[in-house]
Amino acid sequence: MRRNILSSALILLLIIGVTSCGSKRKAAKPDVGSVAVGHDLLSTFELNNLDFITFSGRAKANVELNQEKKNVTLNVRMQRDKAIWISVTAMLGIEAARVLITPDSIKIMSRLTSEYIAKPYSYIYRYTNPSINFRMLQDILVGNISLSMLRTDQLQVASSEDDVQIIGVKDGLTFHYGVNAENRPFALNLMELGADQKLEAQFGEYEVFGGYNFPQRLTLDIQGKDMKVSSDMLYNRVEFNKSVDLPFTVPSRYQRID
Repeated sequence: MRRNILSSALILLLIIGVTSCGSKRKAAKPDVGSVAVGHDLLSTFELNNLDFITFSGRAKANVELNQEKKNVTLNVRMQRDKAIWISVTAMLGIEAARVLITPDSIKIMSRLTSEYIAKPYSYIYRYTNPSINFRMLQDILVGNISLSMLRTDQLQVASSEDDVQIIGVKDGLTFHYGVNAENRPFALNLMELGADQKLEAQFGEYEVFGGYNFPQRLTLDIQGKDMKVSSDMLYNRVEFNKSVDLPFTVPSRYQRID
């Protein structure tokens, strides 16, 4: 049970994002006319990715972990390329857990059990493919397209009037991006080759905050060996490039879990 609480906080971090409201769109499969993505398309996506310094947001999330459902509030803060901080608040406004992730480390503190873990970033690979590095995790949380993922020889693109479908393989992962007419993603599917692990994310309800076209809603489904997680997250407050604090002080009475 103790490990489940801390692991749930980690998984919660992985399932933050935004999903499209309305009907699902079918993914267009590349045909003979599909072409490998070029420098111009990469530049287009880079220009439309969110180029921020800091991020702060609050969201309501409905989370289901192995058929156990929870309703929580998430406060998410980021210093780009440096740190991701999340506070998880449960019923009655009581903070249940706090998470701090940097490119080198991950820390999770459970307020409910007075326990914490402090691990290298590689700890996250218990739940994800090693391709999910800090930068890609950051991209998923703000709805950016991972440009490093697109830099592969195994890539195809199919375009229509409404969207662009990008399908490829890199580092043992197959990926599929659905991109809208504003060159912002509305879907991301990841599947590990030769393993029963996959991640499906949908981004939607885009709104402009301080000049940033941000998806307020993210739904995410993660399936792996003996684990199934789903989340529906909706932001009700978003700020960019404001000063953010990332407090993470573990009380001396807390027990460290290995």
